[in-house]
Amino acid sequence: MSEDLQSLLEKINRDGVEKAQAQAEAIIAEAKTKAAAIVKEAGENAAKAKVEAEDAARNYAERAKETIKQAARDTVIEVKAAITALLERLLASDVDKALADEATAVALVAEAVKGMAGDIEISAPANLAQMLRAQLAGKGGFTVTIDETRAAGFTVKLDGGRIEHSFTGEAIAGELARRLRPDLSALLR
Repeated sequence: MSEDLQSLLEKINRDGVEKAQAQAEAIIAEAKTKAAAIVKEAGENAAKAKVEAEDAARNYAERAKETIKQAARDTVIEVKAAITALLERLLASDVDKALADEATAVALVAEAVKGMAGDIEISAPANLAQMLRAQLAGKGGFTVTIDETRAAGFTVKLDGGRIEHSFTGEAIAGELARRLRPDLSALLR
């Protein structure tokens, strides 16, 4: 009996060990499968994160390029505007100097009223008005008035003041600048 018992105990022990080993192997196999799945998922997540990071970096680089291009365009626009404003101020200054010369101003008035008919009123600063009165004294249809508000330039009014042409430094410089802007813009490109 003791041998049978011994044999039974050994068999139970062996079955228990085999069963434990089988369970251990099943647990290990399941753990390896889960570990492989986790590693695979982690690899996929890492690959996905890498693609997203590369896309984000590429998008950031493109936005940075666009920002730089926009900043460059803005700078060019600001420089063009500053140069245009400077040239317009210089032009206005030169026109004002030319209009301050009485002989030049009298010649401009004569050219401006050439071919005009009817009653013409010319408004000019006092010194220019005196010269114009002297020049136009023998011609009819002209009235010369003194304009105390301006130092240079003149205005010509027709049809009882309904039509007015301004030949002030500001008006002439503005018209010259308007005509020069396309050429200036082409030069600044």
